Amino acid sequence: TLWFKMNETEHPLPLSEYEFERRFDERGAIDWMQENWSKAFMFCGLYAALIFGGQHFMRQRPKLELRKPLVVWSFSLAIFSIIGAVRTGLYMMYVLTTSGFKQSVCDQSFYSGPVSKFWAYAFVLSKAPELGDTVFIVLRKQRLIFLHWYHHMTVLLYSWYSYKDRVAGGGWFMTMNYMVHALMYSYYAVRAAGVRVPRPLAMLITTTQIMQMVMGLAVSGLVYLWMQDGLCPSYVDNIMWSSLMYLSYLLLFSSFFYNTYLKGNSSRKTSKAE
Repeated sequence: TLWFKMNETEHPLPLSEYEFERRFDERGAIDWMQENWSKAFMFCGLYAALIFGGQHFMRQRPKLELRKPLVVWSFSLAIFSIIGAVRTGLYMMYVLTTSGFKQSVCDQSFYSGPVSKFWAYAFVLSKAPELGDTVFIVLRKQRLIFLHWYHHMTVLLYSWYSYKDRVAGGGWFMTMNYMVHALMYSYYAVRAAGVRVPRPLAMLITTTQIMQMVMGLAVSGLVYLWMQDGLCPSYVDNIMWSSLMYLSYLLLFSSFFYNTYLKGNSSRKTSKAE
C-alpha cells in the first residue's frame, strides 16, 4: 500500500509504486523549474527559427519520406502518454472517489504524491521534445497550420510556468492531456505505418481535444471561484493565462473540426443536390 500527504492528512492509495517513482526528488525538480522555467522561451524561439527556416530551406528541395522514423517517434510518444495517463488517471480517480471533485481540483498533492510526482514533472519536460513533431511536417513538406505550432509553443510555456508554482488544477490539466495524447499519438503511429484509419476515429480524437479544452476552461473557472475562499492555491495571472489559452484552443480546434469534417461534407452534399 502506498501513502501520500493530502492536506496534512495521510490517506492510503491502493496503487503500487515503482522504485523510480518513489525515489524521484520532486523538491529538486520544483526548485530547478523555479530557477529555469523561463528557458521555455528559448526553446520556443529556437523552435520557431528552425521550423520557419526549415520551410524556407525545403522550398526548393524534394520532400523526405521519413515514414519509419515517424512511426518510431509517434509510437514512443504514444507509449509514454499511455503510461502517463494510466498512472495519473488512477491517482486522480482515487482522489475523486475518496475526497470529491473539489479536492481533485484544489489539492496540490499531485505534484508530490509518490506516483504522480514523477509523471507531473515528466509531463512538463515532455513538452520540449514534443516540439519535434513539427520537424517531420517541415521535412515531409506537409501543410503546417497555425494551430499546430501555436499549440506546441503555448503548452510548453504554460506548463513550465505553472509547474514551478504547483498551482491548483494541474492534476486535471496534465491527466487530460496525457489521455488525449495517448489517443492522438497512437493514431499518428498507425497512420505513419500506412494503416488506413476510419474517418470517424479521426473525428473522435478531435472531439476529445475539444472536450479537453471545455474542461480546461471549467477547471480554470472553478480554481478562480474557490481561490476566493482560500481553498485553491493559485494566482490570478495564472488563471487568466490558462483561461485565454484554453479559450483560444477551443476556438481553433472547433474551427479545425468544422473545416475538416463538416464543411467538406456540406459542400459535397450541395454539389450532389445541384
